[in-house]
Amino acid sequence: MVLGYKLTYPSGTATAMLINSFHTNTGAELAGKQVFCLGKYLSISFFWSCYKWFFSGVGDSCGFDNFPSFGLTLFKNSFYFDFSPTYVGCGLICPHIVNCSVLLGAIISWGFLWPFISQQAGNWYPANLDSNDFKGLYGYKVFIAISLILGDGLYNLIKIILVTIKEVCRNSQSLPTFNDVTDEATKLLLEQKKRDEVFLKDRIPLWFAASGYVALAAISIVAMPMLFPPLKWYLVLCSYIIAPALAFCNSYGTGLTDWSLASTYGKIGLFIIASVVGNRGGVIAGLAACGVMMSIVSTAADLMQDFKTGYLTLSSAKSMFVSQLVGTAMGCVIAPLTFWLYWSAFDIGSPDSPYKAPYAVIYREMAILGVEGFSELPKHCLAMCFGFFVAAMAVNLLRDLAPKRFSQFIPIPMAMAVPFYIGAYFAIDMFIGTVILFVWERLNAKGAEDYAGAVASGLICGDGIWTVPSAILSIFRINPPICMSFAPSSSD
Repeated sequence: MVLGYKLTYPSGTATAMLINSFHTNTGAELAGKQVFCLGKYLSISFFWSCYKWFFSGVGDSCGFDNFPSFGLTLFKNSFYFDFSPTYVGCGLICPHIVNCSVLLGAIISWGFLWPFISQQAGNWYPANLDSNDFKGLYGYKVFIAISLILGDGLYNLIKIILVTIKEVCRNSQSLPTFNDVTDEATKLLLEQKKRDEVFLKDRIPLWFAASGYVALAAISIVAMPMLFPPLKWYLVLCSYIIAPALAFCNSYGTGLTDWSLASTYGKIGLFIIASVVGNRGGVIAGLAACGVMMSIVSTAADLMQDFKTGYLTLSSAKSMFVSQLVGTAMGCVIAPLTFWLYWSAFDIGSPDSPYKAPYAVIYREMAILGVEGFSELPKHCLAMCFGFFVAAMAVNLLRDLAPKRFSQFIPIPMAMAVPFYIGAYFAIDMFIGTVILFVWERLNAKGAEDYAGAVASGLICGDGIWTVPSAILSIFRINPPICMSFAPSSSD
């Protein structure tokens, strides 16, 4: 993913850009300008996020995050610019094909597919269902997105396995190292070779990774049934067997779009386990299996983000992994204490509480649906899922078979799948970012090459830093003073 596919991992790249800006022995003048540029846009992003907070109110449709940029009709289908510096920054970092694929997926889903299916309410599924009811439109959104993601992810998983086996059988040469570079190599190539050498020198042994995973699986097989009796040991074992394939899919998608869809993959374990256990505690077993699956899949994506940062900063892969272990150990203590603090101080889960925990209700309903069976899904849902799964495989095959001059314009199914489930708003933000970069490259290619990463990193980091004071204000129940919302003008 890092060396072969050269995936972006926007957050990891932004972190590396921030670190490298403060630690460089060459290009001091350019580095200083990059640091200044990063700091400027970090400040702009931070204060803009702070300004937006004052208008975000306590309602569900308040603030600039719900600004109907293209009118109220398109706003209802999630087509609007939400003024998010993070997503604009991701658009500046991600390749153009990724951003365009995300927008194309948003247009297909929210522009045509979901409006068409919503017109079938009362025919394909009962009308007047809740927006998060899997027996209605929400079921199409989730399962079709999962189908696209699995089709793309499994295709690339099979592809990389076959390529690896082929190269091993041919006893191909290892990746080039720093010493292989000729005198004519450019400075950029030299840096890349050095990164490859450092990254591969301290790689984690396969036996260690495998034995660690087996040990964790053994602990879970013993502990999980004790905590959740309906979740039998063999179901935990099956979860650990399936999880690596899903972890690969999630890590691959995160590298493309910066979106970790761990919750989406967790739904797979939830439905499967809940349906297997049935009425004998299937809801509890499904939710527990979902937690296991999400933990594995989410950790894989987070670790790959760190590995990308380590690769770009010439850091040891082992040191990145050890840092993950230390953080995980701390989380085993800090996370339960934090949960206990919130549970004791606030009315968690109440509809009238600031902490409604809406996903708790959603996941419980999904578990109930899994127990009742997939026959409860809306009409044609499974057939459409199969069609999109096959389409994702076919598009990937076409990308590999087509000449490069054509394949570079073929969309990426994994990137297209994200807006199917989440919405079109962030696709607008990322596309604006890619348009800015495209125009910048045409007007000043050198300036774009030198400063685009710094601008993107500043936008992402500034917006991220604001989440800390925002969370503190939320804990102390200090709400924004204004709710800025929009409604159609009266007909008078």
